[in-house]
Formats: sequence, structure tokens, C-alpha cells
Amino acid sequence: MKLPDSLASTGSLLVILLTLAGVAIGRYPGVRMNRATIAVVGATALVALGALSLEEAFDAIDLNTLVLLFAMMVINANLRLAGFFELIAARLAGAALSPRQLLAVTVLSAGTLSALFLNDTIVLVFTPLIVEVATAVGLNPIPYLIALATAANIGSSATIIGNPQNMLIGVSSGISFTRFFAYLSPVALVGCVVIWAVIAFMYRAELQRHEVHVHLGRRIRIFKPLLLKSSVASILLLGALIAGVAVPLAALGAASILLITRRLKPERVFREIDWSLLVFFSGLFVVTAAVETVGLNGRLLDFIESSADRGVVGLTVISAVLSNLISNVPAVMILRSVVSNLADPERGWLTLAMATTLAGNLTLLGSVANLIVAEVARRHHVRLSFWEYLRAGVPITILTLIFGALWLIVV
Repeated sequence: MKLPDSLASTGSLLVILLTLAGVAIGRYPGVRMNRATIAVVGATALVALGALSLEEAFDAIDLNTLVLLFAMMVINANLRLAGFFELIAARLAGAALSPRQLLAVTVLSAGTLSALFLNDTIVLVFTPLIVEVATAVGLNPIPYLIALATAANIGSSATIIGNPQNMLIGVSSGISFTRFFAYLSPVALVGCVVIWAVIAFMYRAELQRHEVHVHLGRRIRIFKPLLLKSSVASILLLGALIAGVAVPLAALGAASILLITRRLKPERVFREIDWSLLVFFSGLFVVTAAVETVGLNGRLLDFIESSADRGVVGLTVISAVLSNLISNVPAVMILRSVVSNLADPERGWLTLAMATTLAGNLTLLGSVANLIVAEVARRHHVRLSFWEYLRAGVPITILTLIFGALWLIVV
């Protein structure tokens, strides 16, 4: 039985709003649902209401983005199992001779590695090490944890493979890896300087000690054959991206090299894959495709195009606000068709990547990386509160967004 058009349209709008609200909150009261299941149920309801046909729903799922996400997860899983991230973190932390140097090392290492690998992986591995190092030398771990979370977010803005929303933008826009990096790496670099300056100022009394000697109380476990193979695959990936190979194909090629192995069981790698994120993306592709059927994208386009500087300022504002209301990945999915219709779509894509990523630093709930830091720290008996994070998150976000918007207006 087909519903009347007006009723179906109203129902579709209600489903979209409820789905996006559930995605923003992360759950519904009284039921065991996470973001992935909320997105899938919302997508199914929209097809049932006729907002999209089943064929249109399948077409809305961007396989290039899903392949890229999967491939990067495989590469990161191998590097993590090889001990690569722990080894790098321990070596860099050991080079710091003062609290301010340790803060700088935290920011630069997290920012740099997050540009090359998924930022969520970096914070997952680095958080327990930061707590261990700070505790061992008698320092308050909170400023270093805030630096880790914010630097991982900002560093990931520099490349197409730094975070899920950038992967989506890279596939949708067709911007090359090198061009994307050339435009946004200065924003990431200045952002890291801003992080260090803001945190060093806010916690200046705690960072006055003149000398620290970092020594981990445990041995980092390294799987040398896998470390070598994973490093070679990562280098080949970067070479392919610089050479202009399609990003999903380059990542899948590097991942395939790592899946050919005599030592590591596939099950160990696949246990490291965030299948829930892939399901979440699939459902969300369908939900956001239905946004066009209720006319929301046209209103957003009118707002952005009426803003100054050909949409950079307007798009920065709306992206930052929307990212903190419904999370950055849904924001990018909703704004994709808006950006593609701007007078200067390339600048629009770059602005969208910059703003949705940097906006994640505003609150502790602003990005998954922030939540990972807080949760892992809590397991190690360190509490990073919402308000403690907010004190640093607000100035860092405002200053970096201002610079990012000005940079993309000028270049």
C-alpha cells in the first residue's frame, strides 16, 4: 500500500531527523542501538516510506569510500599488531627532556601520524602510553591527553586518508592526494602550533619543571617481520598516492600485499577491523541521499551562496555547527551535493574537509577520537572531564577555524 505523497514526505523527514538525532547522541533511550544500527534502521524505514527505491538506496552507497576505509583499516591493523605505533610513541617520548618538550612531541607525533593513518587508531594506541609516561615522571596527564586528542584531529585534516570524512571528500571530489595535502597541510601545521601554545599557556604552572627523564616500565613488543612488511606496504601506498593512482585502488593494493601472509592469521587482522563503522557508513549514505528528497539541501545551498567570500565563511560556519550537532561524517554526507553545486567546488570541498575536522575539537563529544581518549584514559584511572576538555577545546577550535577559513580565502 502506497502512502499519500504528503504523508510519505512528512514521515521521511521525521525519520531523517530521528536518525540524525540518534547518530548525534549515539543511542536511543531504552534500546540497545548504536550509531551503526540506528543508521541501518533509518535507511530501511526511508526505503519503506518510498523516499528512495531499493535500487536508489543501493546506488547511494559509495563503494569507493567503503573500500578505502576497509583497506586503511587493514593497513592500520597490521601496523598496530607489529608494534609500529607503540615503538614510535616510546622513542619520541624518550627524546623529550622537559614537560614543554613532551607536550610538543605529543602534538607533533600525533598530528603527523594521524595525517598518514586513521586518527582513531593513533589515539587508541597513544593514550595508554601518554598516561604511563606522564604518571612515571610525576606529571599531570590531562594536558597531554587534550593535546593528543586535538592534535590527532587537526593532523588528520592534512590528507585524504587522515580520517573517514576526508576519505569521503577525497572520493567525492576527485581532488588528488598531493593537491589536497598542499592546500590543507599548512592549516594542520599551524593548528598544531596553536594547540601547543594554548595548552602551554593554560597549564603553564604545571609545565614549569625544567627536566624529565622518560622511561617506560615495560618492554614494547615488536613483531619484526610484520613491521618490515607493513612499513614497506605503507611506503608503497604513499608512493602510489603521490604518483596519482586512484586513492581507493592504492589503499586496496597496499592492503592486499599485507593479506598475503604465512605468519599472521586473517582472523587476527579482521578482528581489528571496525565493521560497525562500515555498516554505519552504508546506512548513512542512504539516509543522507534521502535528504535531497525533502528539500533540505536547497535551503543550505541558498544560505552558503549568500555568504561572503564565495561560500568559504558560510560553509565553514555551517559545517562547524552541523558537525557538532550531528557529527562530522553525517555533516559531510549531507553537504556533499551542496558543495558540488558551489561556484568554486574545489575550494568548497577543501573548506568542508577543514571545517568538519577542526570543529571536532570543540567539545569532548565532538569527535570519536576525543571519546576514545577519554574512555581509554578512564580505564587507566585518569578522568578527562567534559569541562576540563572544553576549556582548551573552545579556543583551539575558534583559532584554528579562523586561520583555516582565512587561508582558504587567500590561497
